[in-house]
Amino acid sequence: MKVSLTGIKPTGDPHIGNYLGAIKPGLELSEQYKSFYFIADYHALNSMRDPKELRKMSLEIAAAWLACGLDTEKVVFYKQSHVPETFELATLLAAFTPKGLMNRAHAYKAMIANNKEMNKDIDDGVNIGLFTYPVLMAADILLFDADIIPVGKDQLQHVEMTNDIAQTINHNYGKQVFKLPQPLLRENSMTVTGLDGRKMSKSYSNTIPMFLTEKKLRKTIMKIVTNSQTVDEPKDPENCNVFTLYKLFATEEEQKALAEQYRAGGMGWGTAKQILFEKLNSVLTPIREKYNDLMADTAYIDRVLKEGSEKARNIADRKIQKLRKTIGVI
Repeated sequence: MKVSLTGIKPTGDPHIGNYLGAIKPGLELSEQYKSFYFIADYHALNSMRDPKELRKMSLEIAAAWLACGLDTEKVVFYKQSHVPETFELATLLAAFTPKGLMNRAHAYKAMIANNKEMNKDIDDGVNIGLFTYPVLMAADILLFDADIIPVGKDQLQHVEMTNDIAQTINHNYGKQVFKLPQPLLRENSMTVTGLDGRKMSKSYSNTIPMFLTEKKLRKTIMKIVTNSQTVDEPKDPENCNVFTLYKLFATEEEQKALAEQYRAGGMGWGTAKQILFEKLNSVLTPIREKYNDLMADTAYIDRVLKEGSEKARNIADRKIQKLRKTIGVI
């Protein structure tokens, strides 16, 4: 089987946009590929300096993926920090990576542009971890000879850089030292509407977190922005934030039935939101319960990640031994 590799950055509680756009399709990869999933805690270190917060977020995101159905019997699930071979490989890759390539990285260029706009030193706030982020990401990928890397458009450049670095090394040693990975870019990936009608994003504060209690979930759904139509007026389901979200979880029959209620009139927005809440809650309840059970026993999460990291290290060590021989250090 070909290999897929998915990096999961610990960024706090996922919302339903993350679930539909990243977690669910990410889990489906294990049906077609030998799949590796890792918690990218060293990547997070570039911006997250509170050790308690980093550990908390790492546990939360691991619990989220496990609760959503990640089967550790079928996949390799590990923490980046538990596989030191990653960092040895990053050192090797750095020796073949032109500084000019790193200068073109989107995240670095964005920080420089912002600093210029604010009349600051161009490298203000830029740490070497951020600057060399693509090298560490390349190490994550190349260590396991990944064939495909699921990415959004914002991460596409990193896979391209990984290939640039790998090709340089392959050329230098006159053989295929590294397999060249291909990005799995979902150009039509699902865009989930937030509470205000814009794309669901934490930066807009318009998300519906996955693991809210029933009471808080209902309260959040009731905040969805709607127009000022009265109860009696017929409503257009195709131009409604509530119905847009409902379609993501309801069957075709359920969608058709609610659309008819919209067009018939006699239904207020409160009723529509209640129907959405009941549907969404029915989907999230078993996931929420599993997540809460996992977070009540974080020792289990640690054990799962430790076992997965041991599997990953066994594979990584074989790769590193071959690389050491290739470059002449053994």
